Parts: sequence; C-alpha cells; structure tokens
Amino acid sequence: MNTYTVQSGDADIVYDVVGELDSAEKPPLMMIGQPMDASGFRALASYFPDRVVVTYDPRGASRSVRHDGKTTNSPALQAEDVHAVITAIGAGPVEMFASSGGAVTALALVAAHPEDLVTLVAHEPPILEVLPDREAAERASAAVTAAYNARGFGAGMAAFIAMTSWRGEFTDEYFALPEPDPAMFGLPSADDGSRDDPLLSGSSGDVTDFQIDVARLKASPVRIVLGVGEESDGVLTGRCAVATATLLGHEAIVFPSHHGGFAAEDSGYPGKPEAFAQKLREVLSGTSASEPARRGVPDSGPTQPY
Repeated sequence: MNTYTVQSGDADIVYDVVGELDSAEKPPLMMIGQPMDASGFRALASYFPDRVVVTYDPRGASRSVRHDGKTTNSPALQAEDVHAVITAIGAGPVEMFASSGGAVTALALVAAHPEDLVTLVAHEPPILEVLPDREAAERASAAVTAAYNARGFGAGMAAFIAMTSWRGEFTDEYFALPEPDPAMFGLPSADDGSRDDPLLSGSSGDVTDFQIDVARLKASPVRIVLGVGEESDGVLTGRCAVATATLLGHEAIVFPSHHGGFAAEDSGYPGKPEAFAQKLREVLSGTSASEPARRGVPDSGPTQPY
C-alpha cells in the first residue's frame, strides 16, 4: 500500500492506493465513507486482490487535515476533495463503492464531475429529503443532537441507535417513547464534556439535508446503483436508499447484512465482508441477479442498532 497527500482547497487529503496502477486492467476501485475513514474499508478491500483499490480519509477525519477552522461536513466540498484524489491518481474514471455519508458525497460528485466515474454503487445514503416523512425524520434527527448537547456522548448515541433502529415512518408512537438509557447499549452515562462527535453534534447536517439533483444524475453517463442491506428493511437508511433509487428510476439492490455490512467480522459492528464483497463484485460486473429491496414496512419497533 502506498500513501499520498493531495491539497484540495484548504485541506490536505490523505489517500491510499493498494496495487499497481500501471499494470491494472480495470479502472481503480475507490471506496469512500463519511464520517468513516479509510480504515473502515480494510476488510472489504482485502477481497479485491485483483483490483487497484483506493481509499481516503475525509477532510477533518483521521489523517486528512483541514485548515479552514470549520467542523461542518459538506457533501459538495467533500466531492471536490474526492475529485482531487481521482485527478491525482491520473488513471482515468474510477469505479466507486460509497457508504452512508460517503454515498451522499458520491452523488454530489456525479452531479459535479460525471467524468470521474464509470460506476457508482451508493450504499444507504442517509438523505432525509427523499422520505415521505421527511419533517418527522428531521425532528428525530434534531432530537439526537439535542440529547448529545444536553447530556453528552452516551445519551446522544443511545438516541441515535434508537432512531436508526426504528422501523417504518417516524410516528407519534416513536416520539412518545422515553429517552433510551445509554446503559442499555453498553454506553457510558457520564458526560465527558466533548461535543465534537461528527454523527451527533450536528456537524453533518448538510449530509442528511442534501438536496439530490435528480435531473442531473439521470442525465449523467455514470451507472448509478443504490444498495441496501438485507437487514435494513424499513429502517431509516434503508428507506432512504429505496426512496433514492425510486427517484432515479430503478430499484435498490439488496446487499448482505446491515448498514455497515462490509465491516470486518471482528470489528465493533461486524458485518459479512466476504459475502458483501462477492455481491459488490457481481454488481460492478453487471452480472448480479436482480434483488430489488422490499417496499413493504414491517411493524415499528427497534432492531439491531447501526
């Protein structure tokens, strides 16, 4: 693995390249997330020994340093960072697997720089505006930030788990639930005073509030595939993936496991990385059997947390 740094505006973006670009027979396969950095793709990348794999740390995360004094995460700005990495690689348009907030960044990249990509597999982008219960979803998200600001990480993460585990639309029943006890999830109850968590602080509000440019994406030559985890049926990001796919005129393709289904089996949130990689390989090659996501919503109730 070789590690490089490219300057993108007011940030130093660090990226890794595994494999030899000069001898590659296929386009590089880039894997991006948000707020997850390059380390989250180690397991998935290991199942593509025949491909040049590129990962990066989003600005302000891990090794990528931003110099603008800001902490907000903007998909449009991060799309320019990814564009800078692809330009620096110099190996033509890439194929891309993008997860969660990284999938939102990738959709912004397609709109701004369609020449950068051949295929995009966008896995569960948390775009709230595509939901029929958008206002309620925004209210639920705001409650997570409020819990974090008032009582710290444990309270905020417990609220986040409850929100992302809820099945179906956010109803009065959801908002009538008592605030979850952090201890239920093995989280600390004490407040350490920090308020800079990218998931909980509201700094990623531009990600969930992203306005998808349907016309531009449909007009793009990039093949766009929306992915959804088999365990994500009815929960927030699963619903977002299905709704986004519908807006773009197709159906989301089901991947193994959950929102982080590509995560290492020995990680804190283990997925099924080998099965996930096989499905991704099939989707990229265009040989995947059609497995559209279900549109039915099971009874509301918490399931495994994201």
